[in-house]
Amino acid sequence: MEQGFHFIRPLWLLLLPLGPLLLWWWQRRNDPLQRWKGMIAPHLLAHLVVGDSEHWRARPIHLVCAVIVIGSIACAGPTWELESPPFAEDRAPMMVAMDLSPAMNAIDVSPTRLERAKQKVRDLMSLRVGGRTGLIVYTNTAHMVLPPTDDAALMEMFLSALSTDLLPGKGQNAAAALALADRLLDAESDPGTIVFFTSGFDDAQIPAFVAHHQRSRQQVLMLAVGTTKGGPLRTASGAMQTGQDGAPIEAKLDDQALQRLASQAHIPLTSITAGNADMQWVQREALHHLQIMNDKSSVHWKEYGYFLCYPLVLLGVFWFRRGWVVRWVLVLGFVGVGAMPSTASAADWQVAGWFFTPDQQGRWYYEHRDFEQAAQHFQNPYWKGLALYQHGRWEDAQKIFETLPGADAKLMSGNSYAHQFEYEEAKDAYNEALRMRHPFPEAEANLQLMTILIKQRADVPPEKQDEDTRPDQIKQDKEGKQGKDTSTVQGQRLMPLPADVWMRNLSVSPADFLRTKFSIESGQPAAASSNGGAPP
Repeated sequence: MEQGFHFIRPLWLLLLPLGPLLLWWWQRRNDPLQRWKGMIAPHLLAHLVVGDSEHWRARPIHLVCAVIVIGSIACAGPTWELESPPFAEDRAPMMVAMDLSPAMNAIDVSPTRLERAKQKVRDLMSLRVGGRTGLIVYTNTAHMVLPPTDDAALMEMFLSALSTDLLPGKGQNAAAALALADRLLDAESDPGTIVFFTSGFDDAQIPAFVAHHQRSRQQVLMLAVGTTKGGPLRTASGAMQTGQDGAPIEAKLDDQALQRLASQAHIPLTSITAGNADMQWVQREALHHLQIMNDKSSVHWKEYGYFLCYPLVLLGVFWFRRGWVVRWVLVLGFVGVGAMPSTASAADWQVAGWFFTPDQQGRWYYEHRDFEQAAQHFQNPYWKGLALYQHGRWEDAQKIFETLPGADAKLMSGNSYAHQFEYEEAKDAYNEALRMRHPFPEAEANLQLMTILIKQRADVPPEKQDEDTRPDQIKQDKEGKQGKDTSTVQGQRLMPLPADVWMRNLSVSPADFLRTKFSIESGQPAAASSNGGAPP
């Protein structure tokens, strides 16, 4: 869609000639030469007319004509930029496909290509507050790390664990990542966007991308990570890779292959930048694609005619000069003020309540990450539960989600249970969500995680009591309970973990968890962990 300069309501421009015509008519009507030329000879008329005809000064008619001209342009709606609909970012799902081939360890961009790409994903998550974003990694095989989610903390935890040694194989099978991302986005109600972060491309994958462009409702964006000049290649542990001659191995950006892909499959291609312009471009493309695919008539252009109100207000100031006052304007102003309903005055000065519903106010607080205020304002139970969940009040959120119907509510109920380490209840909630909706990738992934956590909890042997956890004393209530119950007073109690690190309280790191998961999915033995130990 062309985004050049145009008018949203061009019919208002029909009023534009009215200003010059009105000025011409007024000047002709008030010109004494025109009134007397039929009665006095023209060679005498010029000498009989007196007055300062050569000195021009502004008159009310000039302001009226200027208001008509500027007002008609403002009402016509000049624009040149698309406007995103309210909360559209919440409905534009996205999958990030991250290349984990060894070439992503090159240091032609600081600190490495992979670390720069991970930082870009963090920037993208900060732009998509409330938007659902998933993560896929690939080499010769593709694997889901995280289904579409709006939990930035969960994305950060797994994103930080990514390294090029997580996948045992080598290669750049982008077609496998494309098929997996397409399947995950097909489960979403709205069309989405697949964003690739890569430093190269295999030409054998181009036909799959061409076929995807012809049949799929999901769009693909390609971001090149690296430079054509290239840079030294490092291992996943950070050591410099050298060839047989001892010279550092250089890795260059395969821009020619990426250009061929972009040309043949009609995929937008750009390079990552030092600033945030690249991620803003990705977000704009995602919202634009959502608008076009859902309803072409729903595309809205940003209104710039409002800026013309400033010169109109400035012109209005001159109406209050002596002899220029239009008294009916004052009358209408007083009538308008008197017609305001008396209920508009609030004793607590909560002006936002005059114009916005409690849910709209809660949505504003939610988008600005003030979840406590959002929970207080929301009347919609589902959104109230989401605000409580984001605020870390998982027990309160779980009580709300349990009363709500639908697969999404069951998913959030399971997430609330999981945050409270109640894995069995979380597993039951995820199973209920899958019975209501299938496929449901996010519920499937969380169910798989709960199964692993339950197994790990069962395999952990009971801890022996040491001097710090040994009871100081054991008291028996012989009178009330007849010595049947005992209460233990601990010398030192374990403090609960903060809300944002609940998944870190595992016997396995996120990197080892992903390594084991990928190895099982690939049907290969688990690779050694980055710290030299074997995964559980």
